[in-house]
Amino acid sequence: MEENIKKTTRRAFLSQTSMVAAGLTLGAQSVSAKSYSRILGSNDKIRVGFIGVGNRGTQVMHEFMNEADCEVAALCDVYEPYITRDRSQVDPRYIETRPRQIPQMGENFGKDVGRYADYRKLLEDKTIDAVYIGTPDHWHALQTIDSIEAGKDVLVEKPLTKSIHEGRAIIKAWEKSNQVAGVCLNRRGSGTYQRLAQEIPAGKIGKVTFALSSHVSNMAPNGIGKMKPEKPPKNFDWDMWLGPKPYRPYQYNIAPYMFRWWEEYDNQVLNNGVHSLDLIRWLLNEKAPVSVTTLGGKYVVDDDRTIPDTMQTIFEFPSGAIVSFTQLEGSSGSLVRQGFLEMRGTKGTLYAEGNNGYKIVSTSSGQFQTWDKLMADESYEVESAGNGKLSDGTYANPGANIVRNFLDCVKSREMPMVSLEEGHLSTNMAHLATISLQVQQTLKWDAEKEMITNCDEANKLLSYEYRKPWQL
Repeated sequence: MEENIKKTTRRAFLSQTSMVAAGLTLGAQSVSAKSYSRILGSNDKIRVGFIGVGNRGTQVMHEFMNEADCEVAALCDVYEPYITRDRSQVDPRYIETRPRQIPQMGENFGKDVGRYADYRKLLEDKTIDAVYIGTPDHWHALQTIDSIEAGKDVLVEKPLTKSIHEGRAIIKAWEKSNQVAGVCLNRRGSGTYQRLAQEIPAGKIGKVTFALSSHVSNMAPNGIGKMKPEKPPKNFDWDMWLGPKPYRPYQYNIAPYMFRWWEEYDNQVLNNGVHSLDLIRWLLNEKAPVSVTTLGGKYVVDDDRTIPDTMQTIFEFPSGAIVSFTQLEGSSGSLVRQGFLEMRGTKGTLYAEGNNGYKIVSTSSGQFQTWDKLMADESYEVESAGNGKLSDGTYANPGANIVRNFLDCVKSREMPMVSLEEGHLSTNMAHLATISLQVQQTLKWDAEKEMITNCDEANKLLSYEYRKPWQL
């Protein structure tokens, strides 16, 4: 009976919207896909395996560790010091060039925590209830699907995918399962934006016709630098890091972390922009744009990057709203008058200043109008209760709320705060922005068929061929 209710809820929602490193494996047990499902009681600890425990993976793992009903069951990474949590073994060049992105580590997990270099071995452990995936973007689809098919609940880091077709493949795998799965699009964990997501579509600032957000970081002149291929550190499994992507020699300015400036593995509209694009789509209560136009290129930063340092994308939505996202990595200063997001309506303009506050400024009358104000100015700030908590008992850090919600959903079997479908739709916006730039053309997007209607060349970029033996 419970399963039938769950399946009905799911249908209703959708209608709306290498080998293990030697000496590092502990307690792996073989289990066929979906053959095991541990029943959780209200007082049970949820055993979570962490796939990818570098910079972002460590941050989110610590958020899980703050929850009393979570137990770290296993760690997996292609870089051995991340598995052993020994920073003294990290290549000195990494610490010198990206000290903020190399986790401090040193956690005392004990011998009972599994340690894996191959995520597939982690998935064989039938005592693990759920996994968090914090690997580079090009791994998200395969690891999410494999985790679902192994009977694990999944929380996957943004962006959900590296291609549009990967997202639909993930959702199809999930539809066949009984698993809980969500995406770390953290702004949805903010009570401020949950409130605005109700009020803006209801007309709080009138009809919204324009929204603006940006990512600005002056990386001129040297960016990520220029380097030649060389051998990776001996404790870094470069072939496994590449996974489904074509083989290429290792470079120190690709991994760890700097892959975000290489189109093969990531880009900045996926890495940073997807947060704003998801928030805007959510506040507009829109499914997808109908038109996407991107201009830009590598104009100023002299480095090895394969993504633009200057880029602007214009999205047009069915409601008539125009959305602009700009990426500038050769200058500084915000494009938004206040905060990081500006949303203009006929009655007022919203300025999102952070996760816990915003301002709304009334519009002024234009030509031939006799009215003074159509709404009152408004300022909103959430009151903190201390210790990282807000007055309503939630966390000031919206990412921590995403984690808490996911753990609750593992127990209740309800839909997480950010579903795979929502993650897919927002990630598609970033993909379409990239494809428009690659083909140098405005794209017309059919969101129902998930295809571009005016450019065959662009449709070929909705997916990519996996390197053998990996397959989707």
